[in-house]
Amino acid sequence: MVGKLSGHVGFEIRRRRLAQGIKLREVAHLVGISQGMLSKIENNQTNVSLDVLESICKALGMAISEVFGDYDRPRSTAQYVKADQGPEVIGRGTSQGHSYQLLFYEKGYEKVFEPFLITLNDASEVIPAFSHPGIEFLYIIQGKLTYRVGEDTYDLEPFDSLTFDSLVPHGPIHLEEVPVKLLSIFCTSSQN
Repeated sequence: MVGKLSGHVGFEIRRRRLAQGIKLREVAHLVGISQGMLSKIENNQTNVSLDVLESICKALGMAISEVFGDYDRPRSTAQYVKADQGPEVIGRGTSQGHSYQLLFYEKGYEKVFEPFLITLNDASEVIPAFSHPGIEFLYIIQGKLTYRVGEDTYDLEPFDSLTFDSLVPHGPIHLEEVPVKLLSIFCTSSQN
């Protein structure tokens, strides 16, 4: 193996050649190199000069830039969080005993949404209203509660959802069956 970049170049050449159903010997003949040399390029056993790479790309009907297009692009942007292993964070209701578990975090970008798994345990607690910019989505997983948004109240139980403008004062006003577990997603605009 020669190197990561050479391996990527070889993989892209081979992928394009096979996708077009062109035999190794045909490309090698068009480029003016041996089948063995083309095989070594495709299998990351040798480096390829830019002049030969350009000839291979012409033979395959592709721009040289297509070979490098995905080279340094991350292969996956997924974030996996095992049950009960999301980082606990200080949330808007932490002082009232709420547990906030962050399920996704954006690295280096302006936050557009924040998903939390919130657990409420104390049925007797007095819970203040919250207000913050954006839209909020709630999905009840466990327990029962009465939730207020502005002047309206909603009796929520498992599998119910509620979406609202989170600038309007909102929050649980009565925990009927604890623990209450809910998914809360805060969405904000990515524009300033």
